[in-house]
Amino acid sequence: MGRLDGTVALVTGASSGIGAATAEVLAAEGARVVLAARRRDRLEALAATLDGDPVVLEADITEPGQAASVVAQAVERTGRLDIVVNNAGVMLLGPAVGAPLEEWDRMVALNVQAALHVTHAALPHLLEAAATAPRGVSDLVMVSSTAGRAARSGSGVYNLTKFGLGAFSEALRQEVTRRHLRVGLIEPGATATELRSHLREEQRRAQEERFRTMEPLQAADVADAVRYMVTRDRRTAISELTIRPTEQES
Repeated sequence: MGRLDGTVALVTGASSGIGAATAEVLAAEGARVVLAARRRDRLEALAATLDGDPVVLEADITEPGQAASVVAQAVERTGRLDIVVNNAGVMLLGPAVGAPLEEWDRMVALNVQAALHVTHAALPHLLEAAATAPRGVSDLVMVSSTAGRAARSGSGVYNLTKFGLGAFSEALRQEVTRRHLRVGLIEPGATATELRSHLREEQRRAQEERFRTMEPLQAADVADAVRYMVTRDRRTAISELTIRPTEQES
């Protein structure tokens, strides 16, 4: 039997990268997985490979109504919600001087506001699961970044979003931990995902040069960290976990 049998896990940004890998490992542990992202074709292809009757929800969670709807539909379709992984995010780097304001807005909307809206809608269900489910615990996992630990030139707004996510997670953890809702923050370093493909050309080249001699993490490495967090015994909460490539210095 899997360690998450009988649970339901919602994963945002599940159409690729860390989100897709996380859905795979949670399903392998016995969770029924709810996959949320904008690209339905990717979600359906992933769902076809998973056990446990996964649920596909096409949504743009930067729209507050859609973020709340994803949670409502997850509960309506499955009857409960035990785990939420706020994974959706975007990284748009470059100097602040002359930066396209639209890039800043996109990062704040997805990295911060969408995570807040999903969390706000999910909290009552997670608290109910912690109080009534056989596991006696529920989990909210925020996928952040090492950019939430150290600021770098050219990364100011991305740093802002990730530092903010860390601060919110810690404050919320203190608020709900005695009710057995575990709030965990995962901070991956350089990871081979689609994040860098969203960069403008000059920034993409700079990132490739920075990590040219480094073997990056794979999405499965970060997903394994999520799995570790949410499969601990009820008495154990992993509140923060930083995972870097062995060769990454900062």
